[in-house]
Amino acid sequence: MYKIINPDEFKTIPWKNGQGVTTELAISPGGTLADFDWRLSIASVVENGVFSDFTGYDRQLVLLNGNGMRLSHDDSQVDELTEALAVAAFDGGSRTVGTLLDGPIQDFNVMTKQGHYQAELRTYTKHQTTTCSATQLTFIYTAQQLIELQVNQQHLELPQGHLLQLSNEKGTKIQLTGQGFMVVLIQSQA
Repeated sequence: MYKIINPDEFKTIPWKNGQGVTTELAISPGGTLADFDWRLSIASVVENGVFSDFTGYDRQLVLLNGNGMRLSHDDSQVDELTEALAVAAFDGGSRTVGTLLDGPIQDFNVMTKQGHYQAELRTYTKHQTTTCSATQLTFIYTAQQLIELQVNQQHLELPQGHLLQLSNEKGTKIQLTGQGFMVVLIQSQA
């Protein structure tokens, strides 16, 4: 079973640290900003600063647009995101400082509760056709343009800025054609 989540269904909520707002695309059933199993969101970053503390969560951050950002984690690990759909993975409990490289950016975030869920994030920057199986909770987000999908034998178009959610269904094959999109596979570790 699948559903397309339109941008007008996304929720705008304040950042945990109060320094901005996040567009929440999807969150685990019953989840709140203080306690969730998994969460997908988009944030606009307009100034340098410390990221919200999400101790107990793994984070993956993807640059959607803008000239880039440098992430410094606990004064040791550094990730520099300078190209669209570049990915940084880090511990949500790290003291992470974001430094804009040249103006504001927008990023896509995937967070999963450590020890309970894990996410595999795949980004596709070049035009191509790829396939995946929805044997786990699967999300597809179109960051740059419309993409075409074949879910089993059904043809779909997913416009830019929309999110497709597929439930854990054994045997569901997905074929995707396009560029500038992400596939997020979320799996329970229990």
